[in-house]
Amino acid sequence: MPTTEAKSLVLVVACALVDADGRVLVAQRPAGRAMAGMWEFPGGKVEADETPEAALIRELAEELGIDVTHECLAPLSFASHGYDNFHLLMPLYVCRKWSGTVTGLEGQNLKWVFPRALYDLDMPPADLPLIAMLRDTL
Repeated sequence: MPTTEAKSLVLVVACALVDADGRVLVAQRPAGRAMAGMWEFPGGKVEADETPEAALIRELAEELGIDVTHECLAPLSFASHGYDNFHLLMPLYVCRKWSGTVTGLEGQNLKWVFPRALYDLDMPPADLPLIAMLRDTL
């Protein structure tokens, strides 16, 4: 069995916001951040005192200016991906109902795409395995 160096585990939560037409929202990572220019599902790091759902509700409010309730978040899948300096564990939730207008409050570009079109976007490696699940589920 090969030995692997232990990496810190980073828990990040993401959301596939789905509109009435069945399109999914993706956000482009802004310049100056790791993986700048790549498209990703909205979300962010889970703080030590948060549940994944609470973190996602907070992140969606901060990043997109929308209000989501715990009851509107449905767990779909997760990604487990090793990066050079850490290991990412990322639960993905689906949300079809929210209050407010989706707006890029952090200056990020946003776009709504059909799940099959996610394959055409430059996305972080951890997000790629989630595309097939979204395509087959939505």
